[in-house]
Amino acid sequence: EKASSGGDTVQKSTLMKSGADELKKSAEALNNDELWEKKKNKKKDEKTGEEIEVEDYDWEAITKAVKSFVEDYNDVVEQAGNSNSKDVLRNAVWMTGITESNENMLSKIGITVGKGNKLLLDEEALKKADISSFKTLFTGHNSFADKVSMKANSISNAAARSSGTYKVRGFMLFKLQLGNVIPEMATFLLEKKEFFKLKKVILF
Repeated sequence: EKASSGGDTVQKSTLMKSGADELKKSAEALNNDELWEKKKNKKKDEKTGEEIEVEDYDWEAITKAVKSFVEDYNDVVEQAGNSNSKDVLRNAVWMTGITESNENMLSKIGITVGKGNKLLLDEEALKKADISSFKTLFTGHNSFADKVSMKANSISNAAARSSGTYKVRGFMLFKLQLGNVIPEMATFLLEKKEFFKLKKVILF
């Protein structure tokens, strides 16, 4: 079922909002200072075989966080491309524009922009990247991660508005159809939010 040009179906908008919320979380996770702190770990010395304590970044956690971000970003780009909401599309275009302006820095950690504005991750290049490049991209106010987080929030809000617009239009249309027959019952049922149950009985 297609909505008008001003909004999406409830199902599509719900998926869009959920995807944008996940992207916001993964972007915020990258902007968490704890991720970029060195951790003390024990490992065996290759020469002596003795267990020693070393201090290094948790590259497993960093790789996992970056992969989650890339996956969530690509989901949002794909969902936004199927949206009928101008507000969702506008914010998604702004987000991909932010990514394009950081394309050179992203390439330093193994992330490139591919077909359809989706991100491609080279994990081997990521593991060899300098930690300063990660921190430049993902930490602090106005960083790449911070900007994507804010834009994901805007997309989420736009999806919610799109869903609300679609539902209001649906309710108004149904009220007109049903109101000609039993106006008082229509108003009462709409207020009680039993629209969908009644719609199936009367219209189908």
